[in-house]
Amino acid sequence: MKKLAVILFSCLPLVAFAAGGGHNEYVVKAPVNLQDKVGLQNGAKLFVNYCMGCHTLQYQRYSRMAEDLEMPEELVMENLNFVSDKFGDQMHNAMDQDDAKKWFGNAPPDLTMVTRYRSSDWVYSYLINFYEDESRPFGYNNHVFPSVGMPHVMAGLEDELGEDEFKQAMGDITNFLTYTAEPVRPQRERLGVYVLLFLGILLIPAYLLKKEYWKDVH
Repeated sequence: MKKLAVILFSCLPLVAFAAGGGHNEYVVKAPVNLQDKVGLQNGAKLFVNYCMGCHTLQYQRYSRMAEDLEMPEELVMENLNFVSDKFGDQMHNAMDQDDAKKWFGNAPPDLTMVTRYRSSDWVYSYLINFYEDESRPFGYNNHVFPSVGMPHVMAGLEDELGEDEFKQAMGDITNFLTYTAEPVRPQRERLGVYVLLFLGILLIPAYLLKKEYWKDVH
């Protein structure tokens, strides 16, 4: 088995995704585009590197993700799978759930379906709305989920990228989590386009036929 690469303090419990409320005035539209393969690939990379030390995607498999996002098996196994030797395994991490409860009070939730539970807009807004607050244990609070227990694990990335690029990166993570919640959605969206085109083409003979039937009616 590969060497486990889990940095515990890079992603403490994301309790905000499992419980509590939010301030709607801070919730904005998420830049979700499930046809953007590059963005989805970047979102997968960011999720694995910043979030998967604590959170899982237990209803998603590496092989399915690789196929849908057009990523080579070698790349996935070398750069995104740190806890398993099998390409077809689910996306778990190496954290023991009992230990997680002892360390954090609650085990970090699985995030496979978080955008269906919370909405993509909520997840995106949560990720971009951390702010410094010395009264909090980790020095950060969140406008969308006040007094959240999770620290701003991507503070360093935000400083490195700047505001606009950071928001784009958080959009990519949100896009990826939107995909994991419903992996068939990108295909369904593409099929929908073809159906609409077919109906548009069918409208032409239907209209001409209607004119032919009604031409003698006054």
